[in-house]
Amino acid sequence: MASKNEAGAQPIRMVIADVDGTLVTQDKVLTKRAAEAVSRLHEAGILFTITSGRPPRGMAMLIDPLKLTLPLAAFNGGVLIQPDLKTVVDQKFLPAGVPEQVIEAIENHGLDVWLYTDIDWFVRDPNAPHVAREQWTVKFPPPWSRRLPDSSPCRQDCRCQRRPRRVAQCEKDVQQAGGSHISAARSQPYYLDVTHPQANKGEVVLSLSRLLNIPAAQIATIGDMPNDVLMFKKSGVSIAMGNASPEVRAAATYVTSSNQEEGFANAIEKFVLNVRSAQA
Repeated sequence: MASKNEAGAQPIRMVIADVDGTLVTQDKVLTKRAAEAVSRLHEAGILFTITSGRPPRGMAMLIDPLKLTLPLAAFNGGVLIQPDLKTVVDQKFLPAGVPEQVIEAIENHGLDVWLYTDIDWFVRDPNAPHVAREQWTVKFPPPWSRRLPDSSPCRQDCRCQRRPRRVAQCEKDVQQAGGSHISAARSQPYYLDVTHPQANKGEVVLSLSRLLNIPAAQIATIGDMPNDVLMFKKSGVSIAMGNASPEVRAAATYVTSSNQEEGFANAIEKFVLNVRSAQA
């Protein structure tokens, strides 16, 4: 493990964690040590919640093991929802007409478009790359149709198996096509999430800060992908996973081990709980 610089003097009162590549292993497993680390946060009086590009139902399997009681931030902040997965605190939709522009830009790269709403996700081809994997990850199947439904999505994804360079180029073109009307960032090398401009992980930090009356400077964030850098910039302390890219690691206060090496648990123990004890 290594640190970029020392944490500030302000105590950490809350931790916000990314899910895939961070809280869970590559096989999407929540380890015993990770769950125990969250339990220790609860015992120390430090609040904890999660944010992900996943839909709300895609985080359901984490609620009970982690004893989550605060709003979850799905779709990178497109939806803030209580752990009952019914009570929406806030949600943001793409403006009318923008989804069509985004879909066209994605399809120009030969990539698949998935559309998410607050309760469902839609695909054109159930046999397309990553559909089966996503269904296994989020634990529910998508409706499918040759024509995507006419609704303003919380999130759209372009996904293409084993072609991260194409997705990276698509990210640039989608950002140009959507302009200030969207936020477009990769949550995995092969996933591009397109959301409302205020539906990003930086806004998640600010929204939860306002909702819970906790200064952003007293919030710690942990993640592994470029879209997590947005929340790094807004929080007082940031922790990058060892499996993150050099650019993501450089943006964080600290760097922990990888998600295959108990990086989340190690980070909580060393950079949150131990720092808290030292400040007491």
